[in-house]
Amino acid sequence: MTVTKSIKVKNKNHVRMGKRDVIYNIAAICVFTLIALICFYPFYYLMICTISNQKMVDLNQILFLPHGINFKNYVEIFQVQNLANSAFISVARTICTTALSLVCTSYMAYFFTKTNMWGRKFWYRFTVITMYFSAGMIPEYLNNRMLGLTNSFGIYVIPAAISVYNMVLVKTNIESMSPELEESAYLDGAGYLTTFFKIILPLQTPILATVSLFTAVNQWNDFFTTKLYITNTKLYTLQYLLYELLQQVTAAAEQINNANPYASITPTGIRLTLTAIVIIPIICVYPFVQRFYVKGIMVGAVKG
Repeated sequence: MTVTKSIKVKNKNHVRMGKRDVIYNIAAICVFTLIALICFYPFYYLMICTISNQKMVDLNQILFLPHGINFKNYVEIFQVQNLANSAFISVARTICTTALSLVCTSYMAYFFTKTNMWGRKFWYRFTVITMYFSAGMIPEYLNNRMLGLTNSFGIYVIPAAISVYNMVLVKTNIESMSPELEESAYLDGAGYLTTFFKIILPLQTPILATVSLFTAVNQWNDFFTTKLYITNTKLYTLQYLLYELLQQVTAAAEQINNANPYASITPTGIRLTLTAIVIIPIICVYPFVQRFYVKGIMVGAVKG
């Protein structure tokens, strides 16, 4: 009679961690968790202060938990004149500028990769110089005024159509691609436009996501363009409206309280609430492009 015994075979590839490795891993987890909490806490503190009792906020009695939860700050702030219109202008500006910049910047980068382009090195160097030297604020203002861009939505979109820094990132990424892809497209009868939109552009998702994040954040946070070129209140962005209210925060709080005696709005409450309203959209969008961010930076910065 044959007896078959089951023999457990240990995985030879399994490496058992020593005590030092375990201690190191625990310490690393604790340190990075602490760093994450330190980074997260300012946003958390901002949000709980906007919904807490404003007197306790002014006395710095809010640390970890909200007290006297209410949404009076948001209710009153959303009743500020032109807030909805300014939010629409900011969103429209961010979307339009980002879309136009992606197409123009990536197309410009694509042509700078063409070795048969006449004067390619000269024009590329000439373009890169503008990253370090500019004409100055006054010539730029006069130029935009002569183009009829002052007091128009175009001032938000047209001057930001091309970013040289982003163009360099995209150009470096395109140069790292295999040239056989373009050659096969040319053999099939495709031209530059067809090759760009159907071959090159779809393969640039990581770097384009990174560039779009750069552009969107820059456009969303910018208020100086409005301050310099816009006098029509219907074209004010949300950030410029925030800037105006922060400059007159005490008067704004008194105006709200006079209109509604039960509001109990303080200057600190206005600052915190407006800041929260402005940063929430970016915080919500970032997780969707975060997975492309690191890869896009690496492939755009290192040619390989």
